[in-house]
Amino acid sequence: MKFINLTRRTEIGANSYYLEVGDRRLVLDSGMHPKFEGEEALPNWKALGERRLDAIIVSHSHQDHIGTLPVLMRRQPQARVFMTEPTAEIGSVLLHNSVNVMTRQREGSGTTLYPLFTHRETDRAAGRWQSCALRQSYTLSGERAPNADADAVTFEFFDAGHVLGSTGILLRAEGRTLFYTGDVNFDDQTIAQAAVFPEEKVDILIMECTRGDTPVPATWSRAGEEQRLGHAIENAFARGGCVLIPVFALGKTQEVLAMLYKLRREKILDFPIYIGGLSSKISDIYDRRARMGRRQLPRLQLLDELRPFVLNAETIHEAQARAGRVYALSSGMMTPKTLSNTFAQRIVDQPRHSVFFVGYADPESPAGILRNALPNKQVTLDPGKAPQHVRCHIEQFQFSAHASRESLIGFAARLAPKKVVLVHGDPPALEWVRARLTLGLPNSEIIVPTPGVELEL
Repeated sequence: MKFINLTRRTEIGANSYYLEVGDRRLVLDSGMHPKFEGEEALPNWKALGERRLDAIIVSHSHQDHIGTLPVLMRRQPQARVFMTEPTAEIGSVLLHNSVNVMTRQREGSGTTLYPLFTHRETDRAAGRWQSCALRQSYTLSGERAPNADADAVTFEFFDAGHVLGSTGILLRAEGRTLFYTGDVNFDDQTIAQAAVFPEEKVDILIMECTRGDTPVPATWSRAGEEQRLGHAIENAFARGGCVLIPVFALGKTQEVLAMLYKLRREKILDFPIYIGGLSSKISDIYDRRARMGRRQLPRLQLLDELRPFVLNAETIHEAQARAGRVYALSSGMMTPKTLSNTFAQRIVDQPRHSVFFVGYADPESPAGILRNALPNKQVTLDPGKAPQHVRCHIEQFQFSAHASRESLIGFAARLAPKKVVLVHGDPPALEWVRARLTLGLPNSEIIVPTPGVELEL
């Protein structure tokens, strides 16, 4: 078995990983880097050389895992593509939205590289995706394989508890097993239930490490954090301001809406809510699939119950920061020209308003820069705009959709693999997990793969 980390750097970015088992070749995920443009936003597919893929298996539909799938399918037209049904439905919506974003970027910058793919190509690509059920073994040709030959390469999806449709992937080949966690959460969220992963021993574990450098406070609980959020919103409104919550359109938006629903249900607060157009489309998918899988609050219809107002790229410029309202707007990283970035520029220098961060933000992204900024210091949220003084109220909450580093260590210890390959983390996060596993699993080889370098597993 051979492995290549196809991300361009050791970080969370355009996630993509190559595996070769005997004469079969496949890629796990095909992400787009949120911080870069053009070729730099793609995985490093040059490392594949002339290899022809048999399959592409997608763990879930966040942009950093599915965002360049049409490009990879164009380069590898013979490869079959597999994912869960919710991932396929959400992925199609997200990729079409990505075409719109790239088209606007082309018009703004004049680059001829964008869009990297078109709406028509996205539709053609989605028509070739094969949806697979959870806990069912499949061959790389797409056939169900309850009793596969020992020589066959098979894969099986397991619920990862991260967002709707997210999975870990178990591969079996030549009497060996490999498990790729994808993005995982071992704790219940407000909507998503905790991951249900295999507990059997595996030979190789490829594990995400997003929160490897973030300890969980001893006093933390999700219920307590939800209560703290409610009090913080009350305090923000009492100051005569509004609250901006930068969120990812997939996952974090729906979790925040569910938390706000609970505040309404418990008669703690009732207030207008604003979300983005893409968030509305994905929330509709969550609503339609509410009773189809494992989920908290299965009867909750987010859009019907909360009736959020919807903003888009045009109406955001007319949306005033009105007191007593929550604006849960994407993107979570506050990428320039997105709804959250545009709105933040309107309130960042206003003391009565608040910005609440509820999940991961790259330290170098506008969200990370604002989150870590000291009061009255200047920040630049958009390179094309002047710096602004930070006078708004900023608060951080812990509602991550990624597993805690403690639960990752525990999962790896239970599986006791011969080799652990650590991915999807910034260098400090990877190093903490590597050091702990080296001590805790002395009989296992712990690997932080160098991007672009082939490893023999």
